[in-house]
Amino acid sequence: MTDRLNTLYSEHIATLKQRADRALAESKYDHLAVHAGAQRLQFLDDMYYPFKVNPQFKTWVPVVDNPHCWLLYTPGKKPHLLYWQPVDYWHKPADTPTGFWVEHFEITLIANPEDAKQHFPANGRTAFVGEGEENPETLVNILHWERAWKTDYELECLRRANVRAARGHRAVLKGFHDGATEYELHIDYLRATDHTEEELPYGNIIALNEHASVLHYYFHERERLDPARRHSLLIDAGAAFNGYAADVTRTYSANENDEFHDLILAMDEAQQAICDDVRPGVSYPDLHLQAHHRIADILARFNFVNLDAAAIVEKRISSFFFPHGLGHYLGLQVHDVGGFMADKSGRTIEKPEGHPYLRLTRGVEARNVFTIEPGLYFIEPLLKELAASENSGFVNWPKVDSFRKFGGIRIEDNLAVTENGSENMTRAAFNG
Repeated sequence: MTDRLNTLYSEHIATLKQRADRALAESKYDHLAVHAGAQRLQFLDDMYYPFKVNPQFKTWVPVVDNPHCWLLYTPGKKPHLLYWQPVDYWHKPADTPTGFWVEHFEITLIANPEDAKQHFPANGRTAFVGEGEENPETLVNILHWERAWKTDYELECLRRANVRAARGHRAVLKGFHDGATEYELHIDYLRATDHTEEELPYGNIIALNEHASVLHYYFHERERLDPARRHSLLIDAGAAFNGYAADVTRTYSANENDEFHDLILAMDEAQQAICDDVRPGVSYPDLHLQAHHRIADILARFNFVNLDAAAIVEKRISSFFFPHGLGHYLGLQVHDVGGFMADKSGRTIEKPEGHPYLRLTRGVEARNVFTIEPGLYFIEPLLKELAASENSGFVNWPKVDSFRKFGGIRIEDNLAVTENGSENMTRAAFNG
């Protein structure tokens, strides 16, 4: 398997060089210098915040945990990695680089962050990219634009991240049926994915019952619930491989014979139907609007709203139950860049009116990777707003009230667009 990564990585580096050559030429720079990032002290403390690497650095080098490194690139030359390895007895310095990727770089070890400057190109113009750096707009826009097309190496890393995430999700589902608390389920997930909290691509959302109505719920309650008070689980948790992120969500009922379980199955069917429509040339905003119609159909079929699906969408009632966007680009970042770009100049494509939280408006093309994550929730402040609106009379409030205890449903898969359709990396990971 390492041999396969080696081959794919060689092709990946060749693609990165071509992209960097174009970006440097069009922005009139001679060299590229990408900073991994720096450690930062916590306010009024001598402890550091967890280090998060610059994604523009880890696209070149699968090093995600070592600050103060630099990637230097000049067209026609071998990329040069300045690798920070201090003399330190307070902390463990990073090991000397090894592995399938090192042969593609000239590597220089630096003991102090300030030592990097003596290795920067002496002639011509250098584009510095990173936090607090110059970040030339023309160059960065081009790099962000082209990140939407994943290389075979990146696709393989994303598949492996999904396999890791699936292991974690299975462990959490078992813990849920065993009566574990949210905190215990979080620990189960870390063990199963072999991650520390700092290594997760984003904070785990592990929500029992009504907590699932909080879209970004990170609390991890310690209370052990009586079985009679356990109704549902929503887990939105990812994993990483070589710096690439999986982003996966599943929802479960504590009772497979109740109507909430049936609602989950209906949402899963709707989500898979949307996935089936993913192919080059479709509009992602159209997929998002399709999700609203499918969720509206469920609201009508399950007697939450006394209107047909078309009227539910027209009156924007579906937005009270599905308030977020259908998904987002995925890759080096959980919410990968470039989702609104119309072209490499940085011009943007506007979101559809009435859908302010959609994160992806760009056309769908082969080698794009994004999430498909429709949801149906019972969110207290949104339901209160709906109850005060002119559309309140269309809602079956006793039925809605009986579902508040479940919080809501979200089902999320990671799709890689192929020439004729898509590869569902998440379903493959769960079925593997």
